[in-house]
Amino acid sequence: MSPPPLLLPLLLLLLPLLNVEPAGATLIRIPLRRVQPERRTLNLLRGWGEPAKLPKLGAPSPGDKPAFVPLSNYRDVQYFGEIGLGMPPQNFTVVFDTGSSNLWVPSRRCHFFSVPCCQKVKGAGGIGEISSPSDTFLTSNLGLHHRFDPKASSSFQPNGTKFAIQYGSGRVDGILSEDKLTIGGIKGASVIFGEALWEPSLVFTFAHFDGILGLGFPILAVEGVRPPLDVLVEQGLLDKPVFSFYFNRDPEKPDGGELVLGGSDPAHYIPPLTFVPVTVPAYWQIHMERVKVGSGLTLCARGCAAILDTGTSLITGPTEEIQALNTAIGGFPLLAGETTRNGVRLCLSGFQALDVPPPAGPFWILGDVFLGTYVAVFDRGDRKSSARVGLARAHKGEADLGGGETAQAQFPG
Repeated sequence: MSPPPLLLPLLLLLLPLLNVEPAGATLIRIPLRRVQPERRTLNLLRGWGEPAKLPKLGAPSPGDKPAFVPLSNYRDVQYFGEIGLGMPPQNFTVVFDTGSSNLWVPSRRCHFFSVPCCQKVKGAGGIGEISSPSDTFLTSNLGLHHRFDPKASSSFQPNGTKFAIQYGSGRVDGILSEDKLTIGGIKGASVIFGEALWEPSLVFTFAHFDGILGLGFPILAVEGVRPPLDVLVEQGLLDKPVFSFYFNRDPEKPDGGELVLGGSDPAHYIPPLTFVPVTVPAYWQIHMERVKVGSGLTLCARGCAAILDTGTSLITGPTEEIQALNTAIGGFPLLAGETTRNGVRLCLSGFQALDVPPPAGPFWILGDVFLGTYVAVFDRGDRKSSARVGLARAHKGEADLGGGETAQAQFPG
């Protein structure tokens, strides 16, 4: 079951197709900042407003003091933050995605008709390289995206290898290049990244972010590219391949949460932090024992696979089980998202049916709806220990599943 067209941006599914808390560590903190949404019908033909303006990249911090790079939370379905590529750094907003392993941003050399590459011309009020009567519509309804210019970077190294990534919500094509990455207080990492030349997906067209920085395992990376996290560790710029996400989903709070590179912050969660092993080191896949809905319904009764994915907005699962879950919490099919009719306000369920075929699937995807309730610590492990995921109840901002019933996932531990 695919999401209806009007809900594509809500189910931001960035999973590519699968082909094949350290003590004393320096932490790189990337705070999340909330963008207050307007209450309106979720319709792709209407503008959703501009995200808050992001400050410039932070300077390196002395010693073990954390550095900050602001990220924005758009409607609890897009979490993104700023990185830099090149010397001097060209700034881009990216989704930090645990469901993929490549870094890519739009290119200055992108295809003329690739709408997601549209860029605002300074002082013009329109969109660069597109001049037509539709400019006003495009400016009001499409995300304005930054594009990488290799000629503006003194450290750029051409690669030229073609790449293509097929996500669950669209495809990206382009060429690989090499340059310096700036993230938080970390500077000087030489990474191979993708310059996107063609982005036909509607999701990328309306996205409030420029590109994607994958935090999955190396096996997911196309063309054998080393993922950014691996590069930071290999070049001695990050102590351990560990990171954690804290998403604050309280609409009354301006703080959107935080991504921590190199470990986790105990202030974000309520102990204990329980670790479960990664069963398949590609996606961050773990074993889920069962899903209980209230006191009358148990799903995944014999255990099932689940992946924790910051690039997916909702919680997804097999069609039959998700339909039963939505019925149990009083949900019913509706093509529009959040809307108000005759004084009655309707809300979109946080559960979406999605059947992932073998050999990769079937599995549940625990996206941002789940991660808003729990802090997740992603530990790649080392030669002495295997990959694992730590889970603990988050402080504040806990997601309200709504209705008269609640759903609770249970994991071994």
